[in-house]
Amino acid sequence: MSTIEKALEKLGKGLAKSSDIAKVIDAADSNLPEDLAAAETGTVSTPPSQKQTTKTSRRLNLDLERLSRAGFLTPESGRSQLAEEMRHIKRPLLLNAVGASKESSGSNLIMVTSSRPSEGKSYTSLNLAMSIAKERDKTVLLVDADVAKPGVTRVLGLESEKGLVEYLVDDELTLADVMLKTNVPNFRFVPAGRRHIHSTELLASDGMIALVNDLSKRYPDRIVIFDSPPLLATSEAAVVASLVGQVLMVVEAEKTTKQELDEALSLIDQSNKYVGLVLNKARGSFGTDYYGYYGSYGE
Repeated sequence: MSTIEKALEKLGKGLAKSSDIAKVIDAADSNLPEDLAAAETGTVSTPPSQKQTTKTSRRLNLDLERLSRAGFLTPESGRSQLAEEMRHIKRPLLLNAVGASKESSGSNLIMVTSSRPSEGKSYTSLNLAMSIAKERDKTVLLVDADVAKPGVTRVLGLESEKGLVEYLVDDELTLADVMLKTNVPNFRFVPAGRRHIHSTELLASDGMIALVNDLSKRYPDRIVIFDSPPLLATSEAAVVASLVGQVLMVVEAEKTTKQELDEALSLIDQSNKYVGLVLNKARGSFGTDYYGYYGSYGE
């Protein structure tokens, strides 16, 4: 048993009291780094010459062939190991979002994070969004909330586009002003936006809280994924975690330590919240049962 597997086993026993349904799922390494600056050059339609409040989003045409070559899921992706892994990861998340009671707010809001940078959370976020977009009765909105190191925004080549930062700074902007429709059916994206001197603090602002509450209630069929900063890198990540109903923690095999996991998870209030772990960058064959769960906390 590897060091990370022992850590997860011990950690699972410790979380049994506070999380009744968290699962550990394995996501194999694609051998791709989180920082894929050259992976995509999305094209955004030119915004109107005069600023106006609009109810229609701008358009982002993703180069799906380039994304596929870089190792990401696309609507044309066939049956593959990555596609199957994402199905295993998304299914409990979707069941929780649909099955939660009306009193349980934020179940359709999913935060993808990690304990430290470069563990693969942005890679996981984008692939998870692409997988959910294939659902027939769901739409997905991916928000790049890692405003200090916007991995997904960088992958899609949108560093110069206005996004979450501008929305939180400018009271005149609406969500539609920063949301991008894409050529992938049921998939919307909000970039991180341009760098701001207080960009990370914006995640803890009242504007962010209002945005998250609005997204939770506006579209009952929409799943919202926040690609969050690592929990141990900024205090704002814990604030985002407090606003969502589900947290997906990406763990890098043989790199993330038990101490880092303990510290990161201690920052999350796990009462009435689903907390799942994804083991990323695992090497080696798991045979025909590779896609099964490692287990459930509390069993």
